[in-house]
Amino acid sequence: MNAPAPDPHTRGAPSPWIVRWSHLLQPGTTVLDVACGSGRHLAWFAHSGHAVTGIDRNLAAVQDLAGVATLVDADIENAPWPLQSGQVPRAFGAVVVTNYLWRPLLPTLVNSVAPGGVLLYETFTSGNETVGRPTRAEFLLRPGELLEACQDLDIVAYENGYLDNPPRFVQRIAALRSGTGDTPAQKQSRHLL
Repeated sequence: MNAPAPDPHTRGAPSPWIVRWSHLLQPGTTVLDVACGSGRHLAWFAHSGHAVTGIDRNLAAVQDLAGVATLVDADIENAPWPLQSGQVPRAFGAVVVTNYLWRPLLPTLVNSVAPGGVLLYETFTSGNETVGRPTRAEFLLRPGELLEACQDLDIVAYENGYLDNPPRFVQRIAALRSGTGDTPAQKQSRHLL
């Protein structure tokens, strides 16, 4: 993984939500991009100096990132989670998910956040069926569903609502897992909003 970091601007812009809360990541931490698609977040975090892993069922769009990213080709909806030892998911300093929902995987993704790590998640929510795709309930979060899934994490930011460019209903969260051995003061650390 000694190749130069890719130019993140050649893949489309990273999500403004992900960029906004990326300051929560420790410098150089490991980042897992779930359903990495075109690799816009893989490239952006690699360019920012992070060790990145991307997982998707089709990695054709990110093969050029093989020099700077670990790429995992897996059907995460129909096969066991490939990033685990026994029953324990591999831990990452950050888990990033955008425009993807597979409910049975939510607990695994939350449990993949290392102590002191961050979960950055943004996807479509109920109401989106009135403005575009996805429209099926199994691909739309229920109100408050990310808050419920992250109840064991410290919520830094959460939004549930409508964005107009392009028109869509989204739910998004930035949440931290307390570090092992954190003092009460560290657990109540301040995060810029």
